[in-house]
Amino acid sequence: MAQPPAKPIGWCGSALEDLRSFPDEARREAGFQLGQLQEGGEADDWKPMTTVGAGTIEIRIHTRTEHRVFVVAKFADRIYVLHAFEKKSQKTSQRDIDLAKRRYRQLVKEHRGQ
Repeated sequence: MAQPPAKPIGWCGSALEDLRSFPDEARREAGFQLGQLQEGGEADDWKPMTTVGAGTIEIRIHTRTEHRVFVVAKFADRIYVLHAFEKKSQKTSQRDIDLAKRRYRQLVKEHRGQ
């Protein structure tokens, strides 16, 4: 039985450039985790981020430094990367959450055709 085609990735704002700025090991791991989502699977280490928006998850990347990728996979056409950043403290900064929320609202608005 043939596999369904992988969902393409939509990049919001500077998310692609931000992810590309990760150190090599973290960038490779983020790509692997996104690939699992594209194939309909789950990331290895994630948690829901309902404070950002319904259907948003935080993929946790553990290398020498901590990185996070906020992703929305609830849409049928593609998965969307809202935000990618290095996590420098125990608690995710309000600035990172607010940025992801803005991008989420814009994404939902575009999907409604407004």
